[in-house]
Amino acid sequence: MYDYIVVGGGSAGCTIASRLSENPDSKVLLLEQGDRDWSPYIHLPVTYYKTSQSDMLTRYRLEPQAYQGGITPEFVQGRVLGGGSSVNAMVYMRGIPQDYDRWAADGCDGWAYKDVLPYFKKAESNERFAGEAHGTEGPLSVSDQRHTHYLTKAWVRAAQELGINFNPDFNSGNQAGVGFYQVTMKEGLRCSAAKAYLKPARKRKNLTVQTKTKALRILIENNRAVGVEYVQNGNVVKAMASQEVVVCSGAIGSPHLLLLSGIGPADHLREIGVDVKHDLPGVGQNLQDHFDMFLIYELTGAHSYDKYKKLRWQAWAGLQYALFRNGPVTSNVCEGGLCWYGAEDDKLPTLQYHFLPGAGVEEGSDSTPSGNGCTTNVYQSRPRSRGFVKLRSSDPNVFPVVNPNYLAEGMMSRYSLRA
Repeated sequence: MYDYIVVGGGSAGCTIASRLSENPDSKVLLLEQGDRDWSPYIHLPVTYYKTSQSDMLTRYRLEPQAYQGGITPEFVQGRVLGGGSSVNAMVYMRGIPQDYDRWAADGCDGWAYKDVLPYFKKAESNERFAGEAHGTEGPLSVSDQRHTHYLTKAWVRAAQELGINFNPDFNSGNQAGVGFYQVTMKEGLRCSAAKAYLKPARKRKNLTVQTKTKALRILIENNRAVGVEYVQNGNVVKAMASQEVVVCSGAIGSPHLLLLSGIGPADHLREIGVDVKHDLPGVGQNLQDHFDMFLIYELTGAHSYDKYKKLRWQAWAGLQYALFRNGPVTSNVCEGGLCWYGAEDDKLPTLQYHFLPGAGVEEGSDSTPSGNGCTTNVYQSRPRSRGFVKLRSSDPNVFPVVNPNYLAEGMMSRYSLRA
């Protein structure tokens, strides 16, 4: 018996489990499907791309995308303690006031920018910025890049030559412009949610962390969540919660678990053969994800991080890191950023660009014939298309139906105008 059970040890789960266990009278259980964050690929910033080639990601195969020629790409989510914060590129980006104020205007009380800003500041320990928009005493370390490639600097200068303003701080409240990302890093190592929140809390006797556990369903009695059934070491285990079950399993995992537990659209649950515990039509609906493209350029020589694929360059970079804790090993590779307007009538930036002084770094992107290249990644920061998550089977081991419906809104509008 626990007071609280937190399902999912990602960014949210690590934070919530840590905060709940600050009360010594509360007994907290954190369940994570993946392994502990032991891999060195997690902690050395430059090797984050290695995590995409490992079992630290859950790979969902999407439904055929109607507006992309029927392709079925993968949709990945972190599956390791720390979740996405253990496998991403460490870019610290938290949105702008208008995003949160719009949510509040739509009825999400407590989500206006003035409401969430104190929590951002409480979480953050920024090595350079302070004042109205930033905190300096929080557990999450936010720093400038310890190493910025000269190609990234050239890219940022080139954008300014085209008339785009330099933005020294994408989290000041104004996103528009080009600049260098701040990163969640401390002393040359990744600062994930697991490291920032969970590691200091692990010594607490009232916090239990169980990895390699797969949640099967939420246990419900008298219309109340009372526990979680999960698999560990091949055995089905039931853990009970006297206060709350907190679901933090991500944009796919959370609705999947709720649907398996009988919480969701009643007709859909009956069709799949799941007992309806609570008819809640919105579960699994309104899935929103951004569509992105990689623009890959071949270079005239070994001018990018691609040269570090060779052993002699790796040895040099490793020595620099060991002696000074800086150099290429401390790069998150995704160094330059640009937020801009996709159309002339956009009032807020709707496109975000990343510059990576390397090719084939991101999964799904290719290298160049010579092996020397750089990449500009561009994606929608405010996509309008909406998709869904549905059950394919009542078996928890069968992946759900996932369809983000990329580009649907734009294509449907175009067809409507033609008609």
